[in-house]
Parts: sequence; structure tokens; C-alpha cells
Amino acid sequence: MRALSFVAALLAIAVTADAHAQYPARPIRFIVPFPPGGSADGIARIISQQLTLAMGQQWLVDNRPGADGALAGTLAMKAAPDGHTVFFGTNSPLSAVPALRKEPPYDVLRDFTPISLIGRFTFILFTSPAVPAKTLGELIDYARANPGKLNYGSGNTGGIVAMAQLKSLAKLDMVHIPYKGDAPTTADMLGGRIQLAFMAPIPALAQALDGRLHMLAVLLPQRSSLVPDVPTIAEAGMPGVSITPWTGLFGPARMNGDIVMRLSRELNSVLSRAEIREQIGRQGVEARGSTPSELGAHTREQLQAWIRIVREANIPQE
Repeated sequence: MRALSFVAALLAIAVTADAHAQYPARPIRFIVPFPPGGSADGIARIISQQLTLAMGQQWLVDNRPGADGALAGTLAMKAAPDGHTVFFGTNSPLSAVPALRKEPPYDVLRDFTPISLIGRFTFILFTSPAVPAKTLGELIDYARANPGKLNYGSGNTGGIVAMAQLKSLAKLDMVHIPYKGDAPTTADMLGGRIQLAFMAPIPALAQALDGRLHMLAVLLPQRSSLVPDVPTIAEAGMPGVSITPWTGLFGPARMNGDIVMRLSRELNSVLSRAEIREQIGRQGVEARGSTPSELGAHTREQLQAWIRIVREANIPQE
């Protein structure tokens, strides 16, 4: 019996090793927690096209928007950990959901395998020309002089938490109007219903470049190559606003280490190419790869930061 058990164990190891050697054996499902047409979807499709060529199997973008990314995150968490399902994780499902919900549907640090950072979103503080402010300092002075008269919009959790932190630090009284995405937020800013918002560049950048909106600051540690003349939030006078929306590639928990490293190497190779970085940059993301362990540390750090900011800004949990 011991001999049979030993042979069976050897066969299991051989089968597993062969399966890993054959990876990927079929198309890879790439779950994206946003609808088609936006910045995140555009970046996912750029990456998937390049990884399809590099790995010899089709990467299939599967858009699963809803619940601040929690629907997509739950699908990814429940998938088989064989490397054939991966997740375009962002701060919404992986930082905001656990920070803003009393009972999140997953444990971010336990239920996912980090693979590689993809980059940081260039969130910009946009304002309407109706606000007589050309700098963040002037905006803060105007808001303090007119308590309760400014409306700010939010089309995503990054915008909600960043503005809440700014309000808390600058002691501002402004009215929050939530939206389902940055496109309707932009439309209502142009229409005069709201006066400011933190948003991704698309779709508001074109309106800012032709003067219909103003850009006061970017939520990045350094200036964005997309809008190099716009100061960082720290340069604009509010270094305490520490939200930086981000994205990375994840898989379900318990993925094989060799597969994780293969995916990480392939993605980092794609992100190192100047033409790909330029394409991703036009979608409003500063491309930046990493090792799996670096993404794991980043995810933990951001989760702790978001939980702290939500508490300090008195944002109620759902």
C-alpha cells in the first residue's frame, strides 16, 4: 500500500507539473470591474491584446461593473486558481469596498493573489468656470467664504474619499451629489449643477483643454505627463490629501507560484515598452509594474490608508 501511495503521489506531482508547463492551456478570462468605453476598460484591452500575442492564448476581457467593483471581485475570488482567470483590480474593489462596507464580500489580503502593479490613475480636481478660482488655494478661500453653496460630484469611490479628505483637512462645507460614473459628473459640471469633482481625465480632459473646465491639481506624487502644467495636490498646498487611485493584476488565492511569476514577467515586459506606456498614459494612467510581493505590500498599505481616511473624514460605512 505504501508503494502504491508513493506512486500515486509521484503521478499527481507529474500531472501538476505538466499542467503548469502547458500554461496557459486555454484562453484567459480577464475580469474588469468597469463597463466598456472608459479608461479602465481601455487599459485592460491594451494589456490583453499584448499579452495575447506574448502568451499564445487569447485574453478575453469580461466587463463586470457594479457595486464599486465588488461584483467583479467576488467572481475573481471564486474562480479556479489555475491562472486562467485574472482580475483587473483597482482601489475601488480592493481599497474602497473593504473600507466603506461593514461586511465586505471578501478579505482583500486573504482571497486574492497579487501579480503585478499596472499603474496609478491620474485623478484631477476639475472645477467649473463659474467658480472664481484658478488655484486650489483660491478654491479653498472661496468655499470657506461661501459655506454650503458649492456642490461637488463623485462618479467613483476615489472621488468620494479624496474630496471627503480635502473637506476634512481644509474644513470646508460643500454639498455632495453622487453620480454613476465620471461622464454624467462631467455633464452636470458643464451644465452648472455641480461646481467641482475629482475625476479621471476621460471624459473631462477635452472640455478642460478647450477652457470649459479648469484643472487645479492632480492626485499623484509627481506631475502627470498627460497634464504636466497642472500641479500635484501637494504642490497646490494640500499635501495631506493622500489618496492615489491605482490598479494592478490579481488572481484568486492559492495560485501556483510559477504561474504567478510567469504572468508578472509577461505583464512587466509589456509595461516596459515605451509605446505601450504612451498608449496607457493617454487613458490617464501612469504605467508602473512591480513584483507580486511589491503589489502585495502596496495593496496592504493602501487598504490601511483608506480605512484610516474613511474614519478620519467621518464617512459612514454602508
